[in-house]
Amino acid sequence: MSKRDYYEVLGVSKDAAERDIKKAYKRLAMKYHPDRTQGDKSKEEQFKEVKEAYEILNNDQTRAAYDYYGHAAFEQGGHGGGGCLGCGQDFGDACGDIFGASDGG
Repeated sequence: MSKRDYYEVLGVSKDAAERDIKKAYKRLAMKYHPDRTQGDKSKEEQFKEVKEAYEILNNDQTRAAYDYYGHAAFEQGGHGGGGCLGCGQDFGDACGDIFGASDGG
């Protein structure tokens, strides 16, 4: 199952200001919060999706990575590196810089 676009989840445009993203998140979080939806599992899943989208889009670095790589930026083995070790840097390049490794390793 593929994930929905985070901007679509929050109902904002890709050029939305930080305050608009926060406003959309608060509105949707109130709507789908488990305490308000009385154990409705589908609404709980929507709440988790809204929270995940907000966590990515409210941070300039993670938002930039998402805009560039999409969901792959945060998946294991994705181009962005899961933990954003070098934020787009090749893992070998990052480790070489840290450990001073050269051709023999």
